Amino acid sequence: MAVLAYASVMDPRTSRVEELRWAAVLLLVQGALMEGTAALGLIVLLFIGTEQASIAEHATVFALPYLQENLYLMIGMSGIFGVLRIIGAVALWRNRLWGAGLSIAMCLVTLSLMIFLLPAGLADGLLSGTALVLILHSWLGRDQECAVRAIIS
Repeated sequence: MAVLAYASVMDPRTSRVEELRWAAVLLLVQGALMEGTAALGLIVLLFIGTEQASIAEHATVFALPYLQENLYLMIGMSGIFGVLRIIGAVALWRNRLWGAGLSIAMCLVTLSLMIFLLPAGLADGLLSGTALVLILHSWLGRDQECAVRAIIS
């Protein structure tokens, strides 16, 4: 019985699916909670007529003044990122290759931009970086026989 349990743990298909599922959960959390709630907040702020200047005065969200001055546009862009990230996460959960491509692209863009989006970029970088490592390890880490793939063989 222990041999069967060990064989199921070493099944490369199972571990790959689990890694993709964890990456999808991280991307879904990031897209829904971090970026989606900000976009919903923007809708509420626009509905009640709050001016951008009053928000920017009381909340220092970004390190760069340009981003702080265009806070509503940044929040709107965050909503677009959130939707794309959620779509990629759902496709990744369903084991779709295009979902992996979209998720990798979103992770790379986020990691590239995170330095400009401090302090929120730290959490974005942590979630996107972890998801990117999980996706790449699942996709490129081991072959069908569970052997580690080398760059040069």
